[in-house]
Amino acid sequence: MKNIGHIIKSLQNIMRKDPGVSGDAQRIEQLGWLISLKILDDKDQELELLNDKYRSPIPKKCQWRAWAADDEGITGDALRDFVEKELFPTLKNLNVAAGNKRSIIIREIFEGTNNYMKNGTIIRQVLNELNKINFNLSEDRHVFGDIYETILRDLQNAGNYGEFYTPRAITEFMTEIIDPRLGEKRLDPACGTGGFLTSAIENIRKKDVKGLADLKTLETHIHGMEFKPLPFMLCVTNLILHDIEVPNIDYTDSLNREYSSIGQKDRVDVILANPPFGASVTDGAETNFPQNYRTIESADLFLVLMVRYLKDGGRAAIVLPDGSLMGDGVKQRIRKHLPETCNVHTVVRLPNSVFQPYASVATNLLFFTKGHPTKEIWYWEHKLPSDIKAYSKTKPIQKSEFAALKDWWGDRKPSDQSWKVSLESLEANGFSLDSKNPHTSDVGYQSTSAELLSLLHESFRKSDILLETLKKELGNG
Repeated sequence: MKNIGHIIKSLQNIMRKDPGVSGDAQRIEQLGWLISLKILDDKDQELELLNDKYRSPIPKKCQWRAWAADDEGITGDALRDFVEKELFPTLKNLNVAAGNKRSIIIREIFEGTNNYMKNGTIIRQVLNELNKINFNLSEDRHVFGDIYETILRDLQNAGNYGEFYTPRAITEFMTEIIDPRLGEKRLDPACGTGGFLTSAIENIRKKDVKGLADLKTLETHIHGMEFKPLPFMLCVTNLILHDIEVPNIDYTDSLNREYSSIGQKDRVDVILANPPFGASVTDGAETNFPQNYRTIESADLFLVLMVRYLKDGGRAAIVLPDGSLMGDGVKQRIRKHLPETCNVHTVVRLPNSVFQPYASVATNLLFFTKGHPTKEIWYWEHKLPSDIKAYSKTKPIQKSEFAALKDWWGDRKPSDQSWKVSLESLEANGFSLDSKNPHTSDVGYQSTSAELLSLLHESFRKSDILLETLKKELGNG
């Protein structure tokens, strides 16, 4: 069997020789669109064999097989000029008048993507390496799926792209608890590179998918939204690798939709998501929301949005930073809205380092069901393994660490890691969800320098948001 991991390492080393590629983010984007085109062409050839009437939405001259598949094909300046003057202009302006979803996705991918490589000879070397992978062979596809996960994980160190990757241990644990099933509508309104979507797909395939009809049902019930080009492209490719023929991923900012326009037909059964936090929303997006909930803190608006998208009885598991669990004003109104409309039954408190190096702030997993108000909330404090002081890129959180929590889930009792908060206590505390473990004593505890830096970082972030709000209010005045 070919070593696909070796192929990926070889690709990365080859690309480093090109003067046009600078840094991890550009290398991932370059590799992303090349892999996307190769996957799309392999899939097109499979569909052509299965259906005589199938026609690829990609014009023949731009199909991988026409310009990239021949290892001794065009190279040098001719190849670079073809990519820059024919391939990209054609795909960015693909005719989408017929409403073909596959055409729309390809056009959207290339509208926001760049070719950074300037040396046509090196481009040819990259193409020849990629030609060693056949995405129609299940063995190649499954092995590459694991390699693709490492590419996505590399985003954690690629500029500001860390927000688009959630550790697999967390996505799989949250998915197993929520347990999405075939026929249920699944949404991630901030899907990033598609980790929660693919985790739901695998959960449903393992339990419910028996044939092609079930696979089609699954495909039509998985929906994501992403508005940044690189994660959008990686998400689409990720879903195709998971046998979703036409991924239902919208290239859009889900916060830009008018809140009141989300009606019954838009409601979903399951939401699994890690909305971006610590960032301001795009200009004016907050005006789409009711006056009571307007804020420029992205995580808070996404919480309001997701409650709106859930149907009665719908289940959600989301990642939220500590900053969304506390605070006055609009934050308090949002927190009050959540337990009034949903049963927030569980909050899992995670250590600060889960999302390092992207973010060092403490995060939480919120599990809730819409349609019944909250009467009590159970909390679970996830503790670091005894042999490490903090999670890192080389020591990420492991799924096995959730075993005790899963055992406790169905038979809840107070322990040194779990405690219960009543609705009355919640109301008396201004609906703050920031409940500390009552079994842990802070007496004599000295904060580490990393924790102090984390607190300082969070303080600066809040100051920036307050300053931005003030600027807007003064501008409107």
